[in-house]
Amino acid sequence: MSILTIENVSKSFSGNKVLSNINLSMEKGEIHSIIGENGAGKSTLMKIISGVYQADEGKILIDGEPVEIHNPMDAVKYGIAIVHQELSVAGNMSVAQNVFVNREPTTCLGFIDWKKLNYQTEKEFEKIGIPIKPEIPVSLLSVGMQQIVEIVKVLSENARILILDEPTSALSEKEINNLFGLLYKLRDQEKLIIFISHKLQEVKLISDDVSVLRDGKLIGTLKNEEIDENKIIQMMVGREINSLYPPKAVRRSDEIVLETVNLSRKEKFKNINIQLHPGEIVGLFGLIGSGRTEFAYSLFGADKADSGYIVLNGKRISFSSPEEAINAGIGYLAEDRKNLGLFLGMDVVENISAAILNILVSKSGFLEEKPATEIAKKYISSLEIHPENCEHEKLYSLSGGNQQKVLLSKWLAVNPKILIVDEPTRGVDVGAKAKIHSILRELANQNIAILMISSELPEILGLSDRIIVFHEGECVSTMENNSLTEEAILKKAFNESD
Repeated sequence: MSILTIENVSKSFSGNKVLSNINLSMEKGEIHSIIGENGAGKSTLMKIISGVYQADEGKILIDGEPVEIHNPMDAVKYGIAIVHQELSVAGNMSVAQNVFVNREPTTCLGFIDWKKLNYQTEKEFEKIGIPIKPEIPVSLLSVGMQQIVEIVKVLSENARILILDEPTSALSEKEINNLFGLLYKLRDQEKLIIFISHKLQEVKLISDDVSVLRDGKLIGTLKNEEIDENKIIQMMVGREINSLYPPKAVRRSDEIVLETVNLSRKEKFKNINIQLHPGEIVGLFGLIGSGRTEFAYSLFGADKADSGYIVLNGKRISFSSPEEAINAGIGYLAEDRKNLGLFLGMDVVENISAAILNILVSKSGFLEEKPATEIAKKYISSLEIHPENCEHEKLYSLSGGNQQKVLLSKWLAVNPKILIVDEPTRGVDVGAKAKIHSILRELANQNIAILMISSELPEILGLSDRIIVFHEGECVSTMENNSLTEEAILKKAFNESD
């Protein structure tokens, strides 16, 4: 008998049907992946299962019996837990406090029984075979271990159904392997793991079954032995994507639009010397902690370098703020779109206008609505942001992929000469990924210099004209992307000799 059954579930928002007659059956002791383009309905379905939303039609069955899940507390009662992409751990609290938050054992006087709390936490981690010091602050743990703390928290509440939303998006390869090892153990303990990811290689590796959603409908479910990446892509997008990566540069100038000379920032990076040319995409690769994002911050004026300097269009410059960098023609698409790139409580027009307020705000200090809306409509159309006519939709109501397109639109509106993009396709589906790659190449072909930071080696290889590799804050290699391999780049990233 299935542990979780979804029968004819439908859901609409403001007359827009986002789920239509979904029927799914999942067994205990399996890892079941749910994939689809951004906006396909994955998040809505998971929120219905976990009690955040209620279905308009249909029902949910646990162990064959219909259940009413009106809120997240009802979901917990039925053993359903969700671990979101954005972790909710409290860094200033200990591991034990995070695991048993609001459930701490107390003494007869009503005070927290710290000895018992730490003991119970150790026991919970022993169940999954991971030793930990329960008293250490969570802020001292890696992102991967913080995620495991959050998983242990829900397991301590007797979760039988565990939903993981993009769990590997911020993890290193080692942390991903550790997470997968944990998920295999939980599967052996007869838990149902619902795994949501845009990374098809991971889905193929870890899944027992894969269900594909498109435009709010279930397209089909494949067994592990049936999983083929091309087949899944076609099911996801309804068409074939012949290549995720467009052709390399049409033309590359010898002109140097930006150069760094011995640029350094204490404990972050040192003596960085790079050059950017109009018309090219330069991939910047490095392991976590290599200093690549910190270097980009300094190029954009967000952090000041301690020594060395930047040359822009032949002139030595020093930015004291991002505003100065923007005025000089540099745009920066941040890795963390929700905290550093977008205003989720504001609408699409306001977000796209955010970096060009100097030309859109009237003398009286108000946003000129008509020109701002026209600019937003232009990018909604050209970048295929969904739903159509969403210019006054709040950002939090859009899918992750469409939020990423809005962020890209914000920087395109600046008309940059240099565009820095940090993890430009993180958390985006394969269709949106191909579109963003195409846009970046079109921009390069329009003589814009693009510096792309990415943790995905296939993306670095597929899109870059040149590749710069960082290791522990140093630039260890600059290579033309001619017949390079992932192995060759990783050797440089680990600073291994040939």
